[in-house]
Amino acid sequence: MNAQTRLCHSGPSALGPPAAHGLLTARERRVAELAGCGLSNREIGELLDLTPRTVAVCLYRIFPRLGVTERAQLTKVLRGYQAA
Repeated sequence: MNAQTRLCHSGPSALGPPAAHGLLTARERRVAELAGCGLSNREIGELLDLTPRTVAVCLYRIFPRLGVTERAQLTKVLRGYQAA
């Protein structure tokens, strides 16, 4: 596990604004953060006690809300909401 992945695993999310603005639920925000860090659906599911299918559905709903098309864009977009 690399340093970025360890950072993503650590504690509660520091990226609060998207949920506060009503864009994402707390679970969706956490899934987005972990996906943005490069974790697979299975790895995210294991961390959050979800099935990989549930993770996939969360991401399917998250992408259009945030206006992204790739996992790699998630971290940048979420940080943009944090700065706003």
